[in-house]
Amino acid sequence: MSRIIAGVAGGLRLENVPGSNTRPTTDRVKEALFSRLETYDILNGSRVLDLFAGSGALGCESMSRGAAHVDFCETYAKAQSVVEKNVAAVVKANPASTSRVHRMSARAFLANYSSAPWDLVFIDPPYSLENDELEELLEALGNHLADGAVAVVERSSRTAEPQWPDTMEKFADRKYGETVLYFAEPSA
Repeated sequence: MSRIIAGVAGGLRLENVPGSNTRPTTDRVKEALFSRLETYDILNGSRVLDLFAGSGALGCESMSRGAAHVDFCETYAKAQSVVEKNVAAVVKANPASTSRVHRMSARAFLANYSSAPWDLVFIDPPYSLENDELEELLEALGNHLADGAVAVVERSSRTAEPQWPDTMEKFADRKYGETVLYFAEPSA
């Protein structure tokens, strides 16, 4: 079972998605990720996208740490239900944070998105997603990032690094066992 690491909802246990259709980010990786994001001072008041949300653990952690709004995007119906329950639990601790759960593919969501740009984006697709599909999503995402935004891509360490679109530039990566995190920002 996953939990909120820190913030106003710190320690809150989150529901996991039943079955094997999702792969939750481990607490160890999540703790390292958010420790890094805290040093960037990007969470408080931010607009966040949790693409391939699964249980919504990354977006919920952002809400607990002061994000103003989180969009969760997930196609799997059972996962959407879990995200909604987890968000409701976090909102009790941080009622100032808003969220919206979108049940659609990442491709359709990005193609139809027209609201304010995001400050922080989590892209945690199934490890089986091919890099060319991921690269198409990164291309579409590049038009929706605020100045100074950070996009975090979580992949298997056995998968090749994706090619970054002209609109984005990787500035760091970190490996945690089977998981590698890539950090990217809008190109200058």
